[in-house]
Amino acid sequence: MFTFGDVDKSNPDESWFSQGWIFKPCQLLSCLVNKHLRCALQTHRLGAVVKAGAFCFVTTTAGNVMEAYIFLAFIATLALMVWSSFIVVQQQKMAIIERFGRFVRICSPGINLKVPLIERVSGQIDLRLQQLDVEVETKTKDNVFVKMVISIQYRVENDEDAVFKSFYKLSEPTKQIRSYVFDVVRAAVPKMELDTVFESKDEIAKTILENLQKIMSNYGFSIHQALVTDIAPDAKVKEAMNRINAAKRDKEAAEYEGEAQRVRMVAAARAEAESKKLQGEGTANQRIEIAKGISHSAEELRKAGMNPDEASAVLLSVQYMDMVNNAAGHSKSNVIMIPFSPSGGLDIMRQIIAGISASHEVKDALTAPSEGKGVKPK
Repeated sequence: MFTFGDVDKSNPDESWFSQGWIFKPCQLLSCLVNKHLRCALQTHRLGAVVKAGAFCFVTTTAGNVMEAYIFLAFIATLALMVWSSFIVVQQQKMAIIERFGRFVRICSPGINLKVPLIERVSGQIDLRLQQLDVEVETKTKDNVFVKMVISIQYRVENDEDAVFKSFYKLSEPTKQIRSYVFDVVRAAVPKMELDTVFESKDEIAKTILENLQKIMSNYGFSIHQALVTDIAPDAKVKEAMNRINAAKRDKEAAEYEGEAQRVRMVAAARAEAESKKLQGEGTANQRIEIAKGISHSAEELRKAGMNPDEASAVLLSVQYMDMVNNAAGHSKSNVIMIPFSPSGGLDIMRQIIAGISASHEVKDALTAPSEGKGVKPK
């Protein structure tokens, strides 16, 4: 309480201090509020009227401005403490609650309560499946450097003990998973050649999965899958491999083409052989028929009074003339008969007759008895 003298209420326009009032701070503040309210009403300021009226109500009910402030502060603090005592945890997450820095409990998804100012949310653990891509550069057995991309799919197990281990035992799980992947890959790949690495990528992924599952299960993590998504050798090595593959493909193409050519040639040869066979059979049949015709013609000539030699000469001459006629019947024929003249037919006939006679003499000489005598040709 402050004492400045008695208050003269008959002259309110005089200064409070000049009159030597004895007053309480709440009375002073009440007068100030009333004064502000009157000013707000005179200036028609609605916001100021509402604020001053509210403040007057508080001072009237509490009886003291300081008590009103304390009351409002208490209500605000109480509301803030009540509001801060609620925790909302999202789906597929877990909240870690600590009391003065010490672990207390784990809150599941939904609305949870905590003690205000004493307990706090230290962190939240995501239970969803996550993926980490790790790029590893290593050397193969045949001294080729390759870059491999390993995709690790992992999650924290939905268990309070696993959540506790994942939060308090590992500070940066992604870095530690990356380190384990580096260790496993650089231990397995240098034992393989480049072609074997491409062929055995599933085995490499299986080895990584087994090792990570064994290690990370101690920290509450579950490794669902490990995938070797890319194997990229050096650009020059890749170009050389492409050339090798292109050469192999060309070789295989040439082999297949040669085999196809052989098959075509064999098929053509078989077709030609079959054609020749059929052609020979046709020619043989033709000659048989020709022989039959000649025999029939010779028989007719014999009946006409010709001996066999003369009949043969006539038939050969007829065949010769038929051949000349066939050769001359084609406009684009390039066959030249040497010699050929109007008397050539007679010359050929004489030569044929002479040849037939000579063959008969040789035949008679070979079949005659030759004991102690030589064969004398006629």
